[in-house]
Amino acid sequence: MPAGDPPPSPAVPVPRRPLTGTGTADPATAARNLVAELTRQPDGQVSASPYETARLVSLAPWLTGHAERVRYLVDSQRADGGWGTGDRYALVPSLSATEALLAVARTGSAAGVDGVARAAGRGLRALPRWLGATRLPDTPAIDLIVPALVAAVNGHLADPAGHPGGSPAVAGPSRLDLPPAMTPARFAAVRDRVRAGAPLHPKLHHALEVVGPLARHARGVVPAATGAVGASPAATAAWLGGADRPAAHPTAAAYLAAAVRPLGGLAPCTTPITVFERAWVLSTLTRAGIRVAVPPDLVDSLTAGLGEDGTATSPGLPADADTTAVTLYALMRLGVPVTPHCLWRYETDTGFCTWPAEDGRSVTTNAHVLDAFGRHLATLGPHPAATGASAARYRAATHRLETFLLDQQHADGGWRDRWHASPYYATLCCALALSGYGETSGVPPALVRAARWVVDTQRPDGSWGRWGGTVEETAYAVHLLAVVGPQPGTAAAIDRARPHLVRPDAHRVTPPLWHDKDLYRPTAIVGAAVLAARHLTEATVDAVPAASAPALDSSGGP
Repeated sequence: MPAGDPPPSPAVPVPRRPLTGTGTADPATAARNLVAELTRQPDGQVSASPYETARLVSLAPWLTGHAERVRYLVDSQRADGGWGTGDRYALVPSLSATEALLAVARTGSAAGVDGVARAAGRGLRALPRWLGATRLPDTPAIDLIVPALVAAVNGHLADPAGHPGGSPAVAGPSRLDLPPAMTPARFAAVRDRVRAGAPLHPKLHHALEVVGPLARHARGVVPAATGAVGASPAATAAWLGGADRPAAHPTAAAYLAAAVRPLGGLAPCTTPITVFERAWVLSTLTRAGIRVAVPPDLVDSLTAGLGEDGTATSPGLPADADTTAVTLYALMRLGVPVTPHCLWRYETDTGFCTWPAEDGRSVTTNAHVLDAFGRHLATLGPHPAATGASAARYRAATHRLETFLLDQQHADGGWRDRWHASPYYATLCCALALSGYGETSGVPPALVRAARWVVDTQRPDGSWGRWGGTVEETAYAVHLLAVVGPQPGTAAAIDRARPHLVRPDAHRVTPPLWHDKDLYRPTAIVGAAVLAARHLTEATVDAVPAASAPALDSSGGP
């Protein structure tokens, strides 16, 4: 490992053309505004979740905004009868919305909203398409959510009240079947554990709503100080249960009210996301070399939750290697004296797991651990500790991580991951870690293959995207091309992409692509990605940090 960080990757030179009429501030000014938002909105900025919103319709019709949530489900139904973004990703939000609307149709709890039964019927008729798929998205708790909601929908269909007044508007299949590759075994086991009063792994608290009425005051499940269960509005509503929920548990009820307030009554998938949002934003800005002032309390918020197991995305969730690695990396970039020793808890024979006993493996988690270990070794420099046994262990781990990431590269040059729907995110994460801290001769050709894949998959309008061009995926693609450096077609590709990166507030409306129970958009994190890409491809970026606050490290190195 070199004594210091590798030199900054040169921005790829592209022809400069004026971009008028955008109304967009330069990246440094926009970055200062973005960091200020982190303080003004400490819970984080997350898009509305169709899945989570529909669960509140079923579980908490007493919560303020019920009619707005029902109206949202009716109005946001897709032309094909489903909900959500993407192809097979429609299954979970569509099951949730259909079940919720069937419940509303039965109870009449939103009498002022038109089209409830009609939307429920269209959802019922659309669901077999996604339930019949042989391959499902790798989203959290899908093997619990789908059996739970299929059973709930079938319960509505088995009850004559499930078809209010025999209305043909909700005509559809008389029963839903599970996907071919899915069994209800794990769902049944979790339900049985809750019924028996046995403890659940903390990560299951995030999806506690799957056990239905059994979730109410489930033994061993205690809300966090925020009032949240598993950082999830749906899980919290399920835990509250019953008619006495607000009065008996005011903190949990207050959490639900606060969770839906910023979105006009709709629910995010997870809140708060304070540590996750701040770690990703600051690590992205620092890596790109954008200099802004960082308030000390913001830095303190990243160190406050660090323990022997690392840190968690939110109170009520277990610590995980991904959030921990990015938090440590961001702190090291800020000059905070931390060491990544807590990440050893997540070491496995092949790499690093996101949490112990994880099903599957995440390439982006391993890329982020490589970032943290590589940055730690770089900060040691010529210090005597750099030659000790501890440093040797970190070096050995970085070599294993490098090998793991290289082995996971697809034949087309990209990477795919379980925490994001877009291959452009995974490819950028892996390319950044390898370009910064990879050492073997296999790294340069891997980066060239990644850049070639990015150039080859650019859309005719200059954007990139899995299903359609998005500013988020375009930012990842441009960032990667800038890091890899000049390659055939790179300069022209970046020039075609630049207009997409300067559209005002495009990062606030880009489709949700991040994995939770359904897809979501962490808006500030996406905004930081866009600013990083702009900074790496624009000529003038400069900001002088305030003397009273620590400045982001802007060395430009990884």
